Amino acid sequence: AVIAVNEQDSGFQVDPAVPGLAAIAWKEIDAHAASAHLPKAVVRTALRAPSRGGRSYAERIDAAKTERELSEIFEDLIGVLPLGKTLLSERNPVRTGGPMQVGIAFAQNHVKQRPYPYPMAEGGLRGEVFTRRGGLYFGTAHLLDYPARYEQMLFRFADFNAGHYASRNAAFQNAVSLASGIPLDLDGDLLRFGSDEAGATETAARVLAERLKLDPSDVREDLEQGRGSELEDTRLYRKVFALADRVQGQPAPRAVVPNIRLSSPKITRKLTTAWFANRVDERYRRCLLRDPGHSAR
Repeated sequence: AVIAVNEQDSGFQVDPAVPGLAAIAWKEIDAHAASAHLPKAVVRTALRAPSRGGRSYAERIDAAKTERELSEIFEDLIGVLPLGKTLLSERNPVRTGGPMQVGIAFAQNHVKQRPYPYPMAEGGLRGEVFTRRGGLYFGTAHLLDYPARYEQMLFRFADFNAGHYASRNAAFQNAVSLASGIPLDLDGDLLRFGSDEAGATETAARVLAERLKLDPSDVREDLEQGRGSELEDTRLYRKVFALADRVQGQPAPRAVVPNIRLSSPKITRKLTTAWFANRVDERYRRCLLRDPGHSAR
């Protein structure tokens, strides 16, 4: 499974080149400048200042081919150039890296739960993600180091792209839709996190609340478990699926690949989580066929 993700995301390259990276970087810089109310001309002039090695920041950005190179430039900007902290709010906009394109934020959260067992590369944790060892370590953790009752690896591949439990949550949305008769986008987002306003899934679940003998507050409390395995132990989850199974006359699926359109400055085609998950699953199954002692699940 790890090999399949590596092959899909980077072709087994530790720090894969990104086509048109310089243009993507300048677009990001201009967007940050606009949000900070900094004139574009002022920012461009400031980036002509010499950086480490003598080249200007602008020259280094124009020459950047990989996310690691770009990340190092932004780290220099934030740490050295006075304008850097204002422009980037002390947050490096390069969010993924390494052979499995794992999220930097995921790695940062993971080490809070499980200390990283190896010496860090230059650049600390962010630098380690861009190495073969660190990229594989955190990529493997993101793919496999969480409890999920999936019967097929396809759904872990979807979760790798869309976030942990996205496939389980999309299946729950499908069950809510079956039980309530309300169409829902199966995107795996159960709540509008950071908002007290009910989203589509919560609204549909509240329609069922009286039939399920639950209060609206119970619905909200149980949906808040949607980022972890605990959702499956809630009354809402069990009762919704019991009702959906009866309505459908057979067990509703407990995992569904979420319907998400992929959006990223690096993506130039119309791609989806389903496209990614199925491509990786095809690679996974071809890999297993090379060993007759294993069967693809």
